[in-house]
Amino acid sequence: MTEMMTTDVRAIMDRTPFDVSAVADLREVLNRDPSRYRTLRDAVATIRDREADNKHATPETHLRLGVGEILLGRYNAGLENLKRAGDAGMAYYFQGLALENLLRYKEAAEAFEKSGKAGYDAKNSELHRAGALRRIGKVDEAKKILQGLEKHSGSSAEYHFQQGAALAADGELELASVELEKALGLDKDHNGALFELAYINDLFGNDEAAGDYYKRCTQRPPVPLAAWINLGVLYEDEMRFREAEQCYRQVLNHVPNHARARLFVRDCQASKGMYYDEEAEKGYTVLKQLLEIPVTDFELSVRSRNCLRKMNIRTLGDLTRTTELALLASKNFGETSLSEIKEMMQSKGVRLGMALEGADHGPAPHDHRAEPVQEVPPEVQAILSRPISELSLSVRARKCMSKLNLQTIGDLSRRTGDELLECKNFGVTSLNEVRDKLSTLGLKLKND
Repeated sequence: MTEMMTTDVRAIMDRTPFDVSAVADLREVLNRDPSRYRTLRDAVATIRDREADNKHATPETHLRLGVGEILLGRYNAGLENLKRAGDAGMAYYFQGLALENLLRYKEAAEAFEKSGKAGYDAKNSELHRAGALRRIGKVDEAKKILQGLEKHSGSSAEYHFQQGAALAADGELELASVELEKALGLDKDHNGALFELAYINDLFGNDEAAGDYYKRCTQRPPVPLAAWINLGVLYEDEMRFREAEQCYRQVLNHVPNHARARLFVRDCQASKGMYYDEEAEKGYTVLKQLLEIPVTDFELSVRSRNCLRKMNIRTLGDLTRTTELALLASKNFGETSLSEIKEMMQSKGVRLGMALEGADHGPAPHDHRAEPVQEVPPEVQAILSRPISELSLSVRARKCMSKLNLQTIGDLSRRTGDELLECKNFGVTSLNEVRDKLSTLGLKLKND
């Protein structure tokens, strides 16, 4: 049985014509047994060696090599071959897949448009184009494409993935998860759906579920580079620096100059040599578990519960990142509710605003002197009121924003670099990322 499957991979790669059915058969064999990717690597190497001395290799040879390289996750090598494959729909489609994984979405959208016009897998070409357009900000155009393909709901994993990704981009994470689960119901190995579900769980702090999805996502090429990065961050959170470094090196295998991966590798190497205080780590774990308790687990009045829900305060940790003034500013939240909250928190050994004081510092004395009010131009105020998600920060940086309960760009700009660095696993690399994102909007962190 094994020998037959090995022969199948080689025979498919040499099939003439190398067309839609050939690629479909190839993917079926690879999905049936991922170990066949080793045979695919050998088959691609054989074709490459066979044509090494041939200065006039045919476009179809470059097509075979390009498709094979991209299925192996070698996007740059695949692109080089596909550009020599002529004006073929399949060549454009796989160029789009490579460009998509390299985050070159504008070029990917153009490639998928050419693929669809050439008649190659027109439905999936349009679905992928919708995804690429959404990533470059052409959301309305992407939604229009999805509306036109609505008849494929229930039969296309890619359709449900794109719908789920669009909902996630709009902040409708629960509805997005439903669509993404539908995609996995039709194709359990759909890497896009696996990545999006991993990312959603990551944002909610469901590290175990997120890790499982990321690992599944990395088992079958082509793998989104962001999956390796985010899985590495999760490993770092668990102090598994060796595995984290291996994830980042997977990224560097494809993009040797990937700035974030290179920085994270250096972070891992430095962390492996750091002193590890086991008792302190145990204490941190206990506190972390305490702060993750949902506020709904406590016996609070209906008024208090409703106010906390409206303020998006979901856990005890959220309360430690909230001040008395912030609570009292909420409609219908009075001194009685405040006393109730403070009494509950005192029983758990925590207090309002505790997380804002810094992990290694005592309570800061309150400065009663009001800061001077500065006039903010309307155009700047519009930027400051935008949600922080529009900065498209990395998972590591976004986790810090969530821990500090920062909702808008204005909330972030009112924090200092030192305050952000107090967050666990938020280092200089993430701080520089935040500063770069703010600088593109003409903003800075407080005291910068």
